[in-house]
Amino acid sequence: MKTIDELLSEGVAGKRVFVRADLNVPLDGTTITDDGRIRAVVPTVKALSDAGARVIVASHLGRPKGAPDPAFSLAPAAARLGELLGTEVAFAEDTVGESATSTVAGLTDGQVAVIENLRFNAGETSKDDTERAAFADKLAGLADVYVGDGFGAVHRKHASVFDLPKRLPHYAGYLIATEVGVLKKLTEDVQRPYVVALGGAKVSDKLAVIDQLLGKADRLLIGGGMAYTFLKAKGYEVGISLLQEDQIPAVTEYMERAEKSGVELVLPVDVLVSSEFPDLKTKAPANPTTVAADAIPADQEGLDIGPETRKLYASKLADAATVFWNGPMGVFEHPDYAEGTKAVAQALVDAPGFTVVGGGDSAAAVRTLGFDEKAFGHISTGGGASLEYLEGKTLPGLAALED
Repeated sequence: MKTIDELLSEGVAGKRVFVRADLNVPLDGTTITDDGRIRAVVPTVKALSDAGARVIVASHLGRPKGAPDPAFSLAPAAARLGELLGTEVAFAEDTVGESATSTVAGLTDGQVAVIENLRFNAGETSKDDTERAAFADKLAGLADVYVGDGFGAVHRKHASVFDLPKRLPHYAGYLIATEVGVLKKLTEDVQRPYVVALGGAKVSDKLAVIDQLLGKADRLLIGGGMAYTFLKAKGYEVGISLLQEDQIPAVTEYMERAEKSGVELVLPVDVLVSSEFPDLKTKAPANPTTVAADAIPADQEGLDIGPETRKLYASKLADAATVFWNGPMGVFEHPDYAEGTKAVAQALVDAPGFTVVGGGDSAAAVRTLGFDEKAFGHISTGGGASLEYLEGKTLPGLAALED
């Protein structure tokens, strides 16, 4: 995989460089609530701009239905990128149409433009190879060189991620190079003890990675909504907690495998419960009750790990040489259910080894809860991409860059 440093050494002054970034940031209307992914691509964009490239930044945002939708415009992200770069960033109001063509044509050496949401064109996400290729051809017409730096999208076989690199000289940006280097530390020559903390809503989203980690990790700590399927598999009452009953056989098998293989699979010993899901907008007090994990009332829902579990998980992370964490321990968006996620984050900060926050909600939680990002070894920008890499899958966006 060629890197941006190789591209810079070859010279980029005057060249149109297409940077596939990941500007898929959360929005409250037009207000960005977490700009982590924009900040992550700044080093690549700045290096190219400083070297005299005419930089075209492209990304998706949300899940529009293959047509323009103002709710998913990249305009706020373009404005924020300009603030972070300290320079004006041009914005094209389409992807490959008149606005994009004229905006790119108007760039001078060192200038930066952002084109509109790639998913406003159905060809970006099409499963039809011909339709996807046709969109990639149009994108290729905007540029001379391709730089892949949208790690959060490399597990998608989309036009700008998979097809476009095949049409232009292609290189990996700083973010992708960093992310791949980190993931190799989690899969090759891992320093032990290796502890993995998994949370989030659905156990089905994590089964494949658990399958892989049972042969690699020393300890697995389970929290979040997915924990209740494990507790149910142990025969516990879980009340109205999030439950994927169809996954109980798989979860049971994994618990048995963990025991046979000597992997410590740790489940909550107590949880915070309530009969009502908290109001995440008003943050009104929820007044949860703490109960043992095997004593959840039938009319109550588990919404966070309890205080004893927080201590337990912190102790299991205290000597870790390598940690991977993906998924919050509870409904961290509400202060009454944030303590479990906060405790795991703090345990990573305190751990002596290399700590990785695996993107998605975990990365958002770290920032929302006020942690210093520099206190962690690495905060990934791509939760889904990280998990699929750890599952051993071939990621289309990385394969295209290696070609």
